[in-house]
Amino acid sequence: MKKWIGLVTITLFVLIAQACSNSASGDGEKPEKIVLDYAYYSPTSVILKKFGWAEEAFEKDGIDVEFVLSQGSNKALEFLNSSSVDFGSTAGAAALIAKSKGAPIESVYIFSKPEWTALLTNGDSPITKVEDLKGKKVAATIGTDPHIFLLRALDEAGLAASDVEVVNLQHADGGSALTTGQVDAWSGLDPHMAKIELEADTKFIYRNPEFNTYGTLNVRSEFAKEHPEEVKKVIELYEKARKWVLDNPEEAAKILAEEAQITLDVANKEMERNDFSSPVPGDAQKDALLSAGEVLEKDGIIQSGTDIKDLVNSLINPAFSKEVIQ
Repeated sequence: MKKWIGLVTITLFVLIAQACSNSASGDGEKPEKIVLDYAYYSPTSVILKKFGWAEEAFEKDGIDVEFVLSQGSNKALEFLNSSSVDFGSTAGAAALIAKSKGAPIESVYIFSKPEWTALLTNGDSPITKVEDLKGKKVAATIGTDPHIFLLRALDEAGLAASDVEVVNLQHADGGSALTTGQVDAWSGLDPHMAKIELEADTKFIYRNPEFNTYGTLNVRSEFAKEHPEEVKKVIELYEKARKWVLDNPEEAAKILAEEAQITLDVANKEMERNDFSSPVPGDAQKDALLSAGEVLEKDGIIQSGTDIKDLVNSLINPAFSKEVIQ
């Protein structure tokens, strides 16, 4: 009798374990909740949050939706790595760095091609070009496109990262540090960059749209594997927001201004610097990341000897967008 009870207990344990395993694998099961980030450097994410389209779409499936604010690519990647969000908005090169360090993420959608970063200094500064930054303090948020932009600009000018003192500040704080004279220059990010461009006595040292890597929507690889239909639905929602922005640019700028608490002029300046025309990730993003990756490897941010091409290919996943976007 005891042996029979023991056998039944073991059998039940195995069945329960198998059931748990099937649940964890996402075998046809829907998530209870989807967590999306939104960011003021990603206008389409702001529009998506504003109109409640995600909540409406997933309510039919019994899935809750939550939005979390990302203040920079570094924050979005922190949220992704900790599974605090399922989808995070970052610069392509920032996602590449995270991927090189083992972050289980995939870039599945392009929310814009922006010129959202450049190098600025104060209007009365003697600094006029990148070479003048040698020995100077430059504010940048480490691990984000502005930081990567700075490294690439220095490299192009024949300088190394060690030739400047990088002051690691979140984007808004970097702009404040520049205007108050705590740093000599700032590698900025919109909308903060647009704000001090229009509202403070600042000037550009260096601009290069091609050094700005694309705005990418990243998903946790585990979530993509377990819930592919939900990934496609999120991309469909981003497409709805993207098309609405293209059809309603003035209204989109007003909403961005309200949500980010910036002036309409600043919002319009940010919108002008975003190209929303090509949402499917592909060769253009791969080429941009290969160029960025070479500099990042040179500066030791990506480990020496890394196969950059393989790394890029493992990050860029166009399959979901190709299914959704015609």
